[in-house]
Amino acid sequence: MAAPTRPPPLPDPQFVLRGTQSAVHALHFYRGTQGQGCPLLLSGSLSGLVHIWSLHTRRALTTLDGHGSQCVTWLQTLPHGHQLLSQGRDLRLCLWDLAEGRNAVVDSVRLESVGFCRSTVLAGAPPRWMVAMPGRGSDEVEILEMPSKTSVCTLKPEADAKPGMPMCLELWQQADSSPRPRLLAGYEDGSVALWDVSERKVCSRVTCHTEPVMGLDFDSQKARGVSGSAEKVLAVWSLDEQQSLKVCRTHELTNPGIADVMIRPDRKLLATAGWDHRVRIFHWRTMKPLAVLDFHTATVHCVAFADDGLLAAGSGDRRISIWSLYQRT
Repeated sequence: MAAPTRPPPLPDPQFVLRGTQSAVHALHFYRGTQGQGCPLLLSGSLSGLVHIWSLHTRRALTTLDGHGSQCVTWLQTLPHGHQLLSQGRDLRLCLWDLAEGRNAVVDSVRLESVGFCRSTVLAGAPPRWMVAMPGRGSDEVEILEMPSKTSVCTLKPEADAKPGMPMCLELWQQADSSPRPRLLAGYEDGSVALWDVSERKVCSRVTCHTEPVMGLDFDSQKARGVSGSAEKVLAVWSLDEQQSLKVCRTHELTNPGIADVMIRPDRKLLATAGWDHRVRIFHWRTMKPLAVLDFHTATVHCVAFADDGLLAAGSGDRRISIWSLYQRT
């Protein structure tokens, strides 16, 4: 009688970063000022600090302190130059200049909402860019042109729609002859809506979850996205040529609660950050489960992919795990 086959051993992190001194709530990879070699990793913590990590030395190069000890919930660098955006629970969106080792806030925008919604950026012709963030009304999204802070519009749901608060946002642009900004927004009622920013109207709305949408990501090349919520279900949805959203499939998880989802830049893998302390890896096209990364001892709040495929996960256990899985060839 043949011996039963053993499941493959769980992979270990390539290495672990320690020293944030509080829970990690935001991660973002950054090419740095040289643009060569190892990327830098930016982390935002519950204590309001942003750490800039060298993945070569595995140590923090510097610490940014601009959010008055309030949790940093979102980090994003602008594609042109060396500017960083950080969002905190202190109701500030801070702009930092990271060139030549600088570490001072050069500008900031006051946020009107104390919700959990992270902002999103769409780069335009330098030096202009657009940012979408939670608005003054509990169900509103405010869009500004930066760096002038000019209001583009306020997106308010239709009178008969009651989606609740926006929970996650993603700005993107259709690559056609007349590119128009679009916004995908996940809401408190479990729905995902596609907004035409120029027309200030909802093109389509689809109910994906029975609980608030905690994270979403969108593959504009395949017109396909994914969202996670407080429940056990990952929803995969598509966008057709008529700008209509449709749920394609759902994937049931072992445990409830997804804090973050991210598609790898090469659109081969999907990673989820779980309330159950685990990171789950899926094949993006088929949604086949590939790995469960069971390393952390508290909620995994965030995941991030580098351009080269390296994966980082940040947790309430104050650690950042770095993984090299199914590397790009």
